[in-house]
Amino acid sequence: MKHKLNRRQFIHLGTALASAGICNADERQNQLTYHEATRDIPIVERADVVVCGAGPAGVAAAMAAARCGAKTRLIEVNGCLGGIWTAGLLCWILDTKDKPGLLVEIMSRILEKQAGYVNKPGYSFAYDVEVMKWLLEQMCVEAGVRIQLHTRVVAAARDKQDRFNLAITESKSGRQAWAGKVFIDATGDGDLAALAGCGFDLGRPKDGKTQPMSMMAILAGVQFEQIKEFVRGTEKNSNVPKLKLLAELRKAGVDSSYGKPTLFRIHDDLFCLAANHEYDVLPTSAANLTEATMRARAEINSLVNALRRVGGVWKNLRLVATNEHIGVREGRRIHGLYTVSAEDLKQGLRHKDSICRVYFGVDVHSVSESEGKGITRTGVRSRAYDIPLRSLIAKDVNGLMMAGRCISGDFIAHSSYRVTGNAVALGQAAGLTAALAAKTHCLPQDVPWEQIKTTLTRFDMDTLE
Repeated sequence: MKHKLNRRQFIHLGTALASAGICNADERQNQLTYHEATRDIPIVERADVVVCGAGPAGVAAAMAAARCGAKTRLIEVNGCLGGIWTAGLLCWILDTKDKPGLLVEIMSRILEKQAGYVNKPGYSFAYDVEVMKWLLEQMCVEAGVRIQLHTRVVAAARDKQDRFNLAITESKSGRQAWAGKVFIDATGDGDLAALAGCGFDLGRPKDGKTQPMSMMAILAGVQFEQIKEFVRGTEKNSNVPKLKLLAELRKAGVDSSYGKPTLFRIHDDLFCLAANHEYDVLPTSAANLTEATMRARAEINSLVNALRRVGGVWKNLRLVATNEHIGVREGRRIHGLYTVSAEDLKQGLRHKDSICRVYFGVDVHSVSESEGKGITRTGVRSRAYDIPLRSLIAKDVNGLMMAGRCISGDFIAHSSYRVTGNAVALGQAAGLTAALAAKTHCLPQDVPWEQIKTTLTRFDMDTLE
């Protein structure tokens, strides 16, 4: 039977979607609604810790929680673990300094598989995407993490005491509910926390614009010795190979949407290309994401074809893969018990409950092409600073933590701590804290800091053995 929807119903749906941050203003215009009948949703599992999102922060949180003895469920929308590392084809880990525990273990096991290398000690590490997918699955299985892929979080529920108690998902299995004692939002965009009713900030304070998205590409058909002058490595001035690559593109009559296109070496015959910026895209809009993805993929193909036309060292260049999921730099920043700010960076602030030391500087990519195609000058000079555990604990909902780029911070600070070396450290701390809270039947903020600190130290030492 077909259902006709009147204008009142149409407007109702637009309002509901807008309140959840699901669609933007343009999408809210002229929308009809359909009233869905209520239904019972099966609670398929009760876990100690439920982690939503399996990017660098999420897999670290799940492994840490499971290794601490917590019954742990990890839910991921993509068909692999790793998020931006894998579905996003990032190939590059930044800010690896002073990140003991799981990050060191992951890098060590990648090296054992001859699938990566330390590009710059304490700063950057390159890896093979396919091996990373496999390794993360191995490590999660070894830890006892229960994994469900191809599953998206769509709703959340609280109990009578106003504590988060159910994450609701959609998948090929239909609508399902997952119960837990503590939940961790590692979705990147803060989807779970927003659905649970948490307050959040999105974009630049003055206009809400977010940093551009990027599509990455894996390239083959060339050898490192042939093209090394165009490849970013350990050179003192990383702009040199970028400008040379840009000149090659212009020689072919094309320009890139990112002002400093970059080639990274994965193996001597396999490379990663970062040359795309998608501006003015809202990360909470599926329509925006779709348009950006298709536009970006068209550009990547155009750039690769142009380089091939140049001939010479590029004559056999081939595009192997583009992102399954376009790389999103910035989504919701969920309100926590502490907000990391630009002032923290300026002062190099230290905290008693520090769980991550950040060394990566301010890195705001221009939010609009009209403002330039590179990095924005913010006037903020950062010093190494701490991220406290409090910024990982949701302010508005009990029993919920965040890990990765959706933790509590301002626009400037986020541009620094968002890189994935930090995401792993944040996930590890969130997972350990959640496990301790679940075991003692208390909220994450009520677990004594000394107990968390001791557990983190022991976890780091055990990982090195």
